[in-house]
Amino acid sequence: MKTKAHRPDRKTLWSAYAIGLFGMGYIDIFSFLIPLYAISLKMSATEIGLLVGFRTVLTLLFSIHVGTLMDRFGTLRLMKTCTLAAMALAPLYPLTESFYSLLALQVLVGGAVSFGWAGGQTLIAQITKGDAEYIGRFSFASRVGTTVAPLVAGTIWDFGGAWPSYLLGCSWGGVLLVTLIIAPVTSETRGTETTKHRRIPLKEMLPRLDDYVRSLAMMAIPMIAISMAVMFMRNSTSGIQNSIYVVYLEGIGLTGTMIGILFAVIEAASGLGSLLGGRAMRIGDPRWTLVHGTSFAILAIIITPLFVWLAPTMATLISLLILAQFARGLVQGLTQPIMFSVQSQAVPISQQGAVVGLRQTVNRGAAILVPPIMGLFADHWGIAESFFILGTILLAMCCMMMVWVYHMSGTKVR
Repeated sequence: MKTKAHRPDRKTLWSAYAIGLFGMGYIDIFSFLIPLYAISLKMSATEIGLLVGFRTVLTLLFSIHVGTLMDRFGTLRLMKTCTLAAMALAPLYPLTESFYSLLALQVLVGGAVSFGWAGGQTLIAQITKGDAEYIGRFSFASRVGTTVAPLVAGTIWDFGGAWPSYLLGCSWGGVLLVTLIIAPVTSETRGTETTKHRRIPLKEMLPRLDDYVRSLAMMAIPMIAISMAVMFMRNSTSGIQNSIYVVYLEGIGLTGTMIGILFAVIEAASGLGSLLGGRAMRIGDPRWTLVHGTSFAILAIIITPLFVWLAPTMATLISLLILAQFARGLVQGLTQPIMFSVQSQAVPISQQGAVVGLRQTVNRGAAILVPPIMGLFADHWGIAESFFILGTILLAMCCMMMVWVYHMSGTKVR
Protein backbone atom coordinates (compact mmCIF):
# COMPACT_ATOMS: atom_id res chain seq x y z
CA MET A 1 0.00 0.00 0.00
CA LYS A 2 1.01 3.60 -0.48
CA THR A 3 2.58 5.66 2.21
CA LYS A 4 2.12 9.35 2.85
CA ALA A 5 4.64 10.48 0.23
CA HIS A 6 2.20 13.15 -0.94
CA ARG A 7 1.10 15.83 1.52
CA PRO A 8 -1.72 18.07 0.19
CA ASP A 9 -1.79 21.82 0.71
CA ARG A 10 -3.50 22.54 4.03
CA LYS A 11 -6.00 25.07 2.66
CA THR A 12 -6.96 22.79 -0.21
CA LEU A 13 -7.37 19.84 2.16
CA TRP A 14 -9.57 21.73 4.62
CA SER A 15 -11.69 23.05 1.75
CA ALA A 16 -12.24 19.46 0.64
CA TYR A 17 -13.28 18.49 4.17
CA ALA A 18 -15.84 21.34 4.23
CA ILE A 19 -17.17 20.28 0.83
CA GLY A 20 -17.47 16.71 2.11
CA LEU A 21 -19.41 17.86 5.17
CA PHE A 22 -22.01 19.85 3.26
CA GLY A 23 -22.01 17.72 0.12
CA MET A 24 -23.02 14.44 1.75
CA GLY A 25 -25.49 16.19 4.05
CA TYR A 26 -27.12 17.71 0.96
CA ILE A 27 -27.99 14.24 -0.32
CA ASP A 28 -29.28 13.08 3.05
CA ILE A 29 -31.73 15.95 3.46
CA PHE A 30 -33.56 14.98 0.27
CA SER A 31 -33.24 11.24 0.96
CA PHE A 32 -34.66 11.62 4.46
CA LEU A 33 -37.58 13.87 3.52
CA ILE A 34 -39.04 12.08 0.51
CA PRO A 35 -40.54 9.03 2.32
CA LEU A 36 -42.03 11.32 5.00
CA TYR A 37 -43.51 13.60 2.35
CA ALA A 38 -44.85 10.63 0.38
CA ILE A 39 -46.45 9.20 3.54
CA SER A 40 -48.16 12.56 4.15
CA LEU A 41 -49.61 12.27 0.62
CA LYS A 42 -50.97 8.75 1.41
CA MET A 43 -48.82 6.97 -1.16
CA SER A 44 -48.31 3.19 -1.13
CA ALA A 45 -45.13 1.36 -0.17
CA THR A 46 -44.48 0.57 -3.83
CA GLU A 47 -44.83 4.22 -4.81
CA ILE A 48 -42.50 5.27 -2.00
CA GLY A 49 -39.97 2.67 -3.10
CA LEU A 50 -40.11 4.00 -6.67
CA LEU A 51 -39.66 7.58 -5.48
CA VAL A 52 -36.61 6.61 -3.45
CA GLY A 53 -35.13 4.37 -6.14
CA PHE A 54 -35.70 6.60 -9.17
CA ARG A 55 -33.87 9.44 -7.45
CA THR A 56 -30.73 7.90 -8.87
CA VAL A 57 -31.76 7.17 -12.47
CA LEU A 58 -29.66 10.00 -13.93
CA THR A 59 -26.74 8.99 -11.74
CA LEU A 60 -26.94 5.45 -13.09
CA LEU A 61 -26.98 6.63 -16.69
CA PHE A 62 -24.57 9.56 -16.60
CA SER A 63 -22.17 9.16 -13.65
CA ILE A 64 -19.41 7.88 -15.91
CA HIS A 65 -20.01 10.80 -18.28
CA VAL A 66 -20.02 13.39 -15.48
CA GLY A 67 -16.92 11.82 -13.95
CA THR A 68 -15.00 12.15 -17.20
CA LEU A 69 -16.21 15.75 -17.53
CA MET A 70 -14.69 16.45 -14.10
CA ASP A 71 -11.41 14.96 -15.26
CA ARG A 72 -11.50 17.08 -18.40
CA PHE A 73 -13.02 20.41 -17.33
CA GLY A 74 -12.52 20.66 -13.58
CA THR A 75 -14.14 19.11 -10.55
CA LEU A 76 -15.22 22.30 -8.75
CA ARG A 77 -16.70 23.74 -11.92
CA LEU A 78 -19.09 20.83 -12.39
CA MET A 79 -19.97 20.72 -8.70
CA LYS A 80 -21.11 24.36 -8.69
CA THR A 81 -23.51 23.72 -11.57
CA CYS A 82 -25.02 20.66 -9.88
CA THR A 83 -25.45 22.46 -6.55
CA LEU A 84 -27.25 25.41 -8.16
CA ALA A 85 -29.61 23.06 -10.01
CA ALA A 86 -30.69 21.29 -6.81
CA MET A 87 -31.15 24.61 -4.99
CA ALA A 88 -33.46 25.88 -7.73
CA LEU A 89 -35.60 22.73 -7.73
CA ALA A 90 -35.91 22.16 -3.95
CA PRO A 91 -38.84 24.60 -3.38
CA LEU A 92 -40.91 22.74 -5.99
CA TYR A 93 -41.41 19.72 -3.72
CA PRO A 94 -44.16 21.22 -1.50
CA LEU A 95 -45.97 22.33 -4.67
CA THR A 96 -45.92 18.80 -6.10
CA GLU A 97 -48.53 16.26 -4.98
CA SER A 98 -48.92 14.04 -8.05
CA PHE A 99 -46.90 10.82 -7.91
CA TYR A 100 -45.59 11.11 -11.47
CA SER A 101 -44.69 14.78 -11.10
CA LEU A 102 -42.90 14.00 -7.85
CA LEU A 103 -41.11 11.11 -9.55
CA ALA A 104 -39.82 13.45 -12.28
CA LEU A 105 -38.67 15.95 -9.66
CA GLN A 106 -36.90 13.18 -7.76
CA VAL A 107 -35.02 12.15 -10.89
CA LEU A 108 -33.76 15.69 -11.53
CA VAL A 109 -32.86 16.62 -7.95
CA GLY A 110 -31.42 13.20 -7.22
CA GLY A 111 -29.13 13.47 -10.20
CA ALA A 112 -27.95 16.95 -9.25
CA VAL A 113 -27.07 16.17 -5.62
CA SER A 114 -25.52 12.80 -6.47
CA PHE A 115 -23.31 14.30 -9.18
CA GLY A 116 -22.26 16.97 -6.72
CA TRP A 117 -21.27 14.35 -4.14
CA ALA A 118 -19.38 12.43 -6.82
CA GLY A 119 -17.41 15.63 -7.31
CA GLY A 120 -16.50 15.67 -3.62
CA GLN A 121 -15.20 12.10 -3.83
CA THR A 122 -13.24 12.95 -6.97
CA LEU A 123 -11.79 16.05 -5.33
CA ILE A 124 -10.37 14.27 -2.29
CA ALA A 125 -8.93 11.47 -4.45
CA GLN A 126 -7.26 13.99 -6.74
CA ILE A 127 -5.61 16.12 -4.06
CA THR A 128 -4.50 13.23 -1.80
CA LYS A 129 -3.44 10.71 -4.47
CA GLY A 130 -5.75 8.13 -2.89
CA ASP A 131 -4.22 8.15 0.61
CA ALA A 132 -6.62 6.14 2.83
CA GLU A 133 -5.93 8.19 5.96
CA TYR A 134 -6.82 11.52 4.34
CA ILE A 135 -9.83 9.92 2.68
CA GLY A 136 -10.87 8.60 6.09
CA ARG A 137 -10.80 12.14 7.50
CA PHE A 138 -12.82 13.32 4.51
CA SER A 139 -15.33 10.56 5.22
CA PHE A 140 -15.46 11.65 8.85
CA ALA A 141 -16.23 15.23 7.79
CA SER A 142 -18.95 14.02 5.44
CA ARG A 143 -20.48 11.98 8.26
CA VAL A 144 -20.65 15.06 10.44
CA GLY A 145 -22.88 16.55 7.75
CA THR A 146 -25.03 13.46 7.47
CA THR A 147 -25.35 13.31 11.26
CA VAL A 148 -26.61 16.87 11.51
CA ALA A 149 -28.78 16.90 8.35
CA PRO A 150 -31.41 14.27 9.32
CA LEU A 151 -31.62 15.61 12.87
CA VAL A 152 -32.38 19.12 11.64
CA ALA A 153 -34.63 17.92 8.82
CA GLY A 154 -36.62 15.59 11.10
CA THR A 155 -37.17 18.30 13.71
CA ILE A 156 -38.22 20.87 11.11
CA TRP A 157 -40.58 18.31 9.55
CA ASP A 158 -42.28 17.59 12.87
CA PHE A 159 -42.81 21.27 13.62
CA GLY A 160 -43.31 22.79 10.18
CA GLY A 161 -43.96 20.15 7.55
CA ALA A 162 -42.90 20.20 3.91
CA TRP A 163 -42.29 23.88 3.18
CA PRO A 164 -39.66 24.72 5.81
CA SER A 165 -38.08 21.28 5.41
CA TYR A 166 -37.41 21.72 1.71
CA LEU A 167 -36.35 25.31 2.19
CA LEU A 168 -33.72 23.83 4.50
CA GLY A 169 -32.49 21.86 1.50
CA CYS A 170 -32.20 25.07 -0.50
CA SER A 171 -30.34 26.85 2.31
CA TRP A 172 -27.97 23.92 2.85
CA GLY A 173 -27.14 24.02 -0.85
CA GLY A 174 -26.32 27.72 -0.53
CA VAL A 175 -23.73 27.01 2.14
CA LEU A 176 -22.25 24.22 0.00
CA LEU A 177 -22.03 26.62 -2.93
CA VAL A 178 -20.03 29.09 -0.82
CA THR A 179 -17.52 26.37 0.12
CA LEU A 180 -17.12 25.51 -3.56
CA ILE A 181 -16.53 29.13 -4.52
CA ILE A 182 -13.80 29.71 -1.94
CA ALA A 183 -12.04 26.34 -2.50
CA PRO A 184 -8.65 26.70 -4.25
CA VAL A 185 -8.37 25.38 -7.81
CA THR A 186 -5.25 23.21 -8.11
CA SER A 187 -3.53 21.52 -11.03
CA GLU A 188 -5.13 18.21 -10.02
CA THR A 189 -8.68 19.61 -9.88
CA ARG A 190 -8.56 22.06 -12.80
CA GLY A 191 -9.06 19.44 -15.49
CA THR A 192 -6.91 18.31 -18.41
CA GLU A 193 -8.75 20.09 -21.25
CA THR A 194 -9.61 23.53 -19.95
CA THR A 195 -8.16 26.80 -18.79
CA LYS A 196 -9.55 28.86 -15.95
CA HIS A 197 -12.03 30.98 -17.92
CA ARG A 198 -12.58 28.97 -21.10
CA ARG A 199 -16.20 28.38 -21.97
CA ILE A 200 -17.03 24.73 -22.59
CA PRO A 201 -18.66 24.12 -26.01
CA LEU A 202 -21.94 22.21 -25.89
CA LYS A 203 -20.66 19.39 -28.11
CA GLU A 204 -17.89 18.69 -25.59
CA MET A 205 -20.50 18.24 -22.85
CA LEU A 206 -22.29 15.43 -24.68
CA PRO A 207 -21.68 11.80 -23.67
CA ARG A 208 -18.98 9.89 -25.54
CA LEU A 209 -19.16 6.17 -26.11
CA ASP A 210 -15.41 5.73 -25.70
CA ASP A 211 -15.56 7.33 -22.23
CA TYR A 212 -18.03 4.64 -21.15
CA VAL A 213 -15.95 1.89 -22.75
CA ARG A 214 -12.76 3.01 -20.97
CA SER A 215 -14.52 3.34 -17.62
CA LEU A 216 -16.24 -0.03 -17.82
CA ALA A 217 -12.92 -1.59 -18.83
CA MET A 218 -11.64 -0.72 -15.35
CA MET A 219 -13.74 -3.64 -14.09
CA ALA A 220 -11.04 -5.89 -15.52
CA ILE A 221 -8.77 -4.72 -12.68
CA PRO A 222 -9.39 -7.33 -9.92
CA MET A 223 -9.26 -4.88 -7.00
CA ILE A 224 -11.75 -2.57 -8.67
CA ALA A 225 -14.02 -5.47 -9.60
CA ILE A 226 -14.31 -6.84 -6.05
CA SER A 227 -14.65 -3.39 -4.50
CA MET A 228 -17.42 -2.47 -6.95
CA ALA A 229 -19.30 -5.68 -6.12
CA VAL A 230 -18.97 -4.89 -2.43
CA MET A 231 -20.22 -1.35 -2.99
CA PHE A 232 -23.32 -2.64 -4.76
CA MET A 233 -24.13 -4.79 -1.73
CA ARG A 234 -23.22 -2.05 0.74
CA ASN A 235 -25.46 0.47 -0.95
CA SER A 236 -28.35 -1.99 -0.77
CA THR A 237 -28.53 -1.35 2.99
CA SER A 238 -28.88 2.37 2.31
CA GLY A 239 -31.69 1.61 -0.12
CA ILE A 240 -33.48 -0.33 2.62
CA GLN A 241 -32.93 2.41 5.19
CA ASN A 242 -34.11 5.24 2.94
CA SER A 243 -37.34 3.48 1.99
CA ILE A 244 -39.06 0.69 3.93
CA TYR A 245 -37.06 1.24 7.11
CA VAL A 246 -38.53 4.74 7.45
CA VAL A 247 -42.03 3.54 6.58
CA TYR A 248 -41.81 0.62 9.03
CA LEU A 249 -40.60 2.74 11.94
CA GLU A 250 -43.18 5.45 11.25
CA GLY A 251 -45.84 2.73 11.19
CA ILE A 252 -44.94 1.47 14.69
CA GLY A 253 -45.21 4.96 16.15
CA LEU A 254 -41.77 6.58 15.90
CA THR A 255 -41.79 10.32 15.15
CA GLY A 256 -39.83 12.05 12.42
CA THR A 257 -37.48 13.40 15.08
CA MET A 258 -36.79 9.91 16.49
CA ILE A 259 -36.19 8.49 13.02
CA GLY A 260 -33.87 11.41 12.37
CA ILE A 261 -31.94 10.50 15.51
CA LEU A 262 -31.52 6.93 14.24
CA PHE A 263 -30.20 8.28 10.94
CA ALA A 264 -27.86 10.57 12.87
CA VAL A 265 -26.55 7.67 14.98
CA ILE A 266 -25.44 5.66 11.97
CA GLU A 267 -23.80 8.69 10.42
CA ALA A 268 -21.97 9.60 13.63
CA ALA A 269 -20.77 6.02 13.98
CA SER A 270 -19.70 5.98 10.34
CA GLY A 271 -17.65 9.09 10.98
CA LEU A 272 -15.84 7.39 13.84
CA GLY A 273 -15.31 4.23 11.81
CA SER A 274 -13.90 6.15 8.86
CA LEU A 275 -11.04 7.41 11.01
CA LEU A 276 -9.93 3.78 11.38
CA GLY A 277 -9.96 3.07 7.64
CA GLY A 278 -6.34 3.94 7.00
CA ARG A 279 -5.10 1.70 9.82
CA ALA A 280 -7.42 -1.16 8.81
CA MET A 281 -6.10 -1.01 5.26
CA ARG A 282 -2.51 -1.30 6.44
CA ILE A 283 -2.99 -4.24 8.84
CA GLY A 284 -5.35 -6.49 6.90
CA ASP A 285 -6.31 -7.67 3.42
CA PRO A 286 -8.76 -4.98 2.23
CA ARG A 287 -10.78 -7.51 0.23
CA TRP A 288 -11.73 -9.52 3.31
CA THR A 289 -12.37 -6.36 5.31
CA LEU A 290 -14.78 -5.13 2.65
CA VAL A 291 -16.69 -8.40 2.27
CA HIS A 292 -17.02 -9.19 5.98
CA GLY A 293 -17.95 -5.61 6.82
CA THR A 294 -20.66 -5.54 4.17
CA SER A 295 -22.14 -8.85 5.38
CA PHE A 296 -22.35 -7.50 8.92
CA ALA A 297 -23.98 -4.26 7.73
CA ILE A 298 -26.70 -6.20 5.91
CA LEU A 299 -27.40 -8.36 8.96
CA ALA A 300 -27.60 -5.31 11.23
CA ILE A 301 -30.51 -3.78 9.33
CA ILE A 302 -32.52 -6.85 8.30
CA ILE A 303 -33.03 -7.87 11.94
CA THR A 304 -35.04 -4.68 12.61
CA PRO A 305 -38.42 -6.49 12.75
CA LEU A 306 -36.99 -8.91 15.35
CA PHE A 307 -36.33 -5.96 17.65
CA VAL A 308 -39.92 -4.79 17.20
CA TRP A 309 -41.33 -8.24 17.95
CA LEU A 310 -39.11 -9.05 20.93
CA ALA A 311 -38.63 -5.70 22.70
CA PRO A 312 -40.92 -5.52 25.77
CA THR A 313 -41.08 -1.72 25.85
CA MET A 314 -40.66 1.18 23.44
CA ALA A 315 -37.58 2.31 25.37
CA THR A 316 -35.96 -1.11 24.88
CA LEU A 317 -36.86 -1.09 21.20
CA ILE A 318 -35.31 2.32 20.64
CA SER A 319 -32.16 1.25 22.49
CA LEU A 320 -31.81 -1.84 20.30
CA LEU A 321 -32.38 0.20 17.14
CA ILE A 322 -29.74 2.71 18.22
CA LEU A 323 -27.23 -0.07 18.97
CA ALA A 324 -27.84 -1.71 15.60
CA GLN A 325 -27.47 1.60 13.78
CA PHE A 326 -24.28 2.39 15.66
CA ALA A 327 -22.71 -1.00 14.91
CA ARG A 328 -23.71 -0.84 11.23
CA GLY A 329 -22.41 2.69 10.93
CA LEU A 330 -19.09 1.85 12.55
CA VAL A 331 -18.45 -0.97 10.08
CA GLN A 332 -19.64 0.95 7.04
CA GLY A 333 -17.55 3.94 8.05
CA LEU A 334 -14.44 1.79 8.35
CA THR A 335 -14.89 0.22 4.91
CA GLN A 336 -15.70 3.42 2.99
CA PRO A 337 -12.19 4.95 2.88
CA ILE A 338 -10.75 1.53 2.08
CA MET A 339 -13.01 1.27 -0.97
CA PHE A 340 -12.26 4.82 -2.09
CA SER A 341 -8.53 4.33 -1.59
CA VAL A 342 -8.07 1.02 -3.42
CA GLN A 343 -10.08 2.29 -6.37
CA SER A 344 -8.22 5.60 -6.48
CA GLN A 345 -4.80 3.94 -6.30
CA ALA A 346 -5.71 1.53 -9.10
CA VAL A 347 -5.96 4.30 -11.75
CA PRO A 348 -3.90 7.39 -12.70
CA ILE A 349 -4.76 10.93 -11.56
CA SER A 350 -6.31 11.74 -14.94
CA GLN A 351 -8.97 9.05 -14.41
CA GLN A 352 -10.08 9.80 -10.84
CA GLY A 353 -13.40 11.24 -12.00
CA ALA A 354 -13.96 8.28 -14.29
CA VAL A 355 -13.47 5.71 -11.52
CA VAL A 356 -15.78 7.71 -9.22
CA GLY A 357 -18.31 7.77 -12.06
CA LEU A 358 -18.07 4.00 -12.38
CA ARG A 359 -18.48 3.68 -8.61
CA GLN A 360 -21.55 5.92 -8.68
CA THR A 361 -23.03 3.88 -11.52
CA VAL A 362 -22.70 0.67 -9.53
CA ASN A 363 -24.07 2.34 -6.40
CA ARG A 364 -27.03 3.79 -8.21
CA GLY A 365 -27.87 0.42 -9.70
CA ALA A 366 -28.41 -0.84 -6.16
CA ALA A 367 -30.25 2.33 -5.14
CA ILE A 368 -32.67 1.99 -8.04
CA LEU A 369 -33.31 -1.73 -7.67
CA VAL A 370 -33.58 -2.21 -3.89
CA PRO A 371 -36.28 0.31 -2.79
CA PRO A 372 -38.87 -0.71 -5.43
CA ILE A 373 -38.19 -4.40 -4.74
CA MET A 374 -38.64 -3.77 -1.02
CA GLY A 375 -41.86 -1.91 -1.76
CA LEU A 376 -43.20 -4.77 -3.87
CA PHE A 377 -42.24 -7.33 -1.20
CA ALA A 378 -43.88 -5.17 1.47
CA ASP A 379 -47.13 -4.77 -0.45
CA HIS A 380 -47.29 -8.49 -1.25
CA TRP A 381 -45.95 -10.20 1.90
CA GLY A 382 -45.82 -7.40 4.48
CA ILE A 383 -43.26 -4.81 5.50
CA ALA A 384 -41.60 -6.88 8.23
CA GLU A 385 -41.35 -9.95 6.02
CA SER A 386 -39.70 -7.91 3.25
CA PHE A 387 -36.68 -7.30 5.49
CA PHE A 388 -36.03 -11.03 5.85
CA ILE A 389 -36.70 -11.94 2.21
CA LEU A 390 -34.35 -9.36 0.74
CA GLY A 391 -31.85 -9.88 3.54
CA THR A 392 -31.59 -13.58 2.74
CA ILE A 393 -30.93 -12.77 -0.92
CA LEU A 394 -28.26 -10.20 -0.07
CA LEU A 395 -26.46 -12.45 2.41
CA ALA A 396 -26.43 -15.27 -0.14
CA MET A 397 -24.75 -12.89 -2.58
CA CYS A 398 -22.20 -12.01 0.10
CA CYS A 399 -21.36 -15.70 0.47
CA MET A 400 -20.68 -15.86 -3.25
CA MET A 401 -18.37 -12.87 -2.93
CA MET A 402 -16.48 -14.63 -0.14
CA VAL A 403 -15.88 -17.59 -2.46
CA TRP A 404 -14.69 -15.14 -5.12
CA VAL A 405 -12.25 -13.43 -2.74
CA TYR A 406 -11.04 -16.81 -1.49
CA HIS A 407 -10.05 -17.81 -5.01
CA MET A 408 -8.53 -14.38 -5.71
CA SER A 409 -6.42 -14.33 -2.58
CA GLY A 410 -5.46 -17.98 -2.39
CA THR A 411 -5.95 -17.92 1.39
CA LYS A 412 -8.36 -19.74 3.60
CA VAL A 413 -11.50 -18.10 4.89
CA ARG A 414 -11.16 -17.18 8.55
